[in-house]
Amino acid sequence: MKLFLDTADIAEIEEAASWGILAGVTTNPTLYARAGGTLSEFPAHIKRICEIVDGPVSAETVSLVRDEIISEGERLAAIDPRVVVKVPTMPEGLAATKRLAELNVRVNMTLCFTVPQAILAARAGAAYVSPFVGRFDDISEDGIAQLAQVVQAVSNYDFGHDVEVIAASIRSANHVTQAALMGVDIATVPFKILEQCVKHPLTDRGIESFLSDWEKVKNS
Repeated sequence: MKLFLDTADIAEIEEAASWGILAGVTTNPTLYARAGGTLSEFPAHIKRICEIVDGPVSAETVSLVRDEIISEGERLAAIDPRVVVKVPTMPEGLAATKRLAELNVRVNMTLCFTVPQAILAARAGAAYVSPFVGRFDDISEDGIAQLAQVVQAVSNYDFGHDVEVIAASIRSANHVTQAALMGVDIATVPFKILEQCVKHPLTDRGIESFLSDWEKVKNS
């Protein structure tokens, strides 16, 4: 399973890249606003992320009409060859995805929650389908079960192009574990979850024990 970072924070991206585990980045308007971004700086910000990451970088459209989504998607894709255009799962988004795919612009269809939505996205030409996990959990439904259904359904068919499933809205290290066990292609995670994935109390305890014993050796 590939790991993407779900952020627009340059410092977080640089740190994750330094670990040697980063395969891509996903952003959205909320994450960019949280990083203090401005409209005028947006293209340069996405370009900077692409310079750090050796992999796809998702940048999201904010238009709601197909022709506007297509135009916006083309502008985003022109920033860097690594850019993947995020388009929300809706009828206008499907129409825009079809045209963008015809223009060889890769699309990450986002805000996907159900198997029918995922199948429609793949049929429309999306290169990536992003089912959300945590938002199901927020309404007391099983997001992991929904993700498993999407993974199974997408794997059942040949869509005539490569389609990868991105487990999104990841809220815990256990979400990452369950996604990996079911064979999800990619999990995109916030930096704090990435930190949780590398930490374990037994690891910390072992390090403390080794260092304590080494101090004894040094003082012997």
